[in-house]
Amino acid sequence: MKQIAFIGLGHMGAPMAANLLKAGYLLRVFDLVQSAMDGLVPLGANATRSAHDAVDGADVVITMLPASHHVEGLYLGEEGLLRHITPGTLVLECSTIAPASARKVHKAAAELRIPMLDAPVSGGVGGAIAGTLTFMVGGDADVLEQAKPVFSAMGRNIFHAGSDGAGQVAKVCNNQLLAVLMIGTAESLALGVANGLDPRVLSEIMRRSSGGNWALEVYNPWPGVMENAPATRGYEGGFLTALMVKDLGLAQEAALVSGNSTPMGSLATSLYRLLLRQGFGDKDFSVVQKLFDH
Repeated sequence: MKQIAFIGLGHMGAPMAANLLKAGYLLRVFDLVQSAMDGLVPLGANATRSAHDAVDGADVVITMLPASHHVEGLYLGEEGLLRHITPGTLVLECSTIAPASARKVHKAAAELRIPMLDAPVSGGVGGAIAGTLTFMVGGDADVLEQAKPVFSAMGRNIFHAGSDGAGQVAKVCNNQLLAVLMIGTAESLALGVANGLDPRVLSEIMRRSSGGNWALEVYNPWPGVMENAPATRGYEGGFLTALMVKDLGLAQEAALVSGNSTPMGSLATSLYRLLLRQGFGDKDFSVVQKLFDH
């Protein structure tokens, strides 16, 4: 059975690692927060003292970190993790980072004969726990074939988006659209309620009509409409507004590099930054509904 090093055990990383353990993989884990590692030890994980210790003897290295500078800081440089990984070891970088950062790490890994894929995920904490994540993969197709059994232990959908960095491009495009549709849904619900409609009735009408979308199906932003949605739990849990702001910023960076016009993405970025300034950074991103409250 393959030995996997898993680095980064936050809200997403910990359940992903737990699913690998359930699938029978051997795991050496590392996180700066000791309690994050401690929670996986009863499941069979081996907690290590450093990222360098975690990758010792690993067949596969998986990282799930907050941002581009964390990933570059971990992997690159004379003391970077790539210098401590045995050539031929498969590296799966699952963080959501700038495409340019992903390509930089890909290039450094290739020079050291280390096969790598950038593979950000969609599906949120719920998908990480259930093992139903979607992986958007950038890199060599042959390397992806090697990685599929590992991805399949954590997710349901695996897409090869293209070459190095393509997974990150797909992720920022997806999350920009997610932000835009959530804002439009919240705005429309507020309009209907202000004009006397029941939010449950309006949600069902729109869900079954041409305005139907993912938010109306499984993630309604109006409190009380959907029992299991974060909106009904005071916008707790789920995908944090602070992370949406980060991802929208990455989308804007990508647009700047390619010269694309993204007026909807730009507006979404401004509105979510406003939520951040209003103190909603640690709330689920569907809290954008509050911008339209009367």
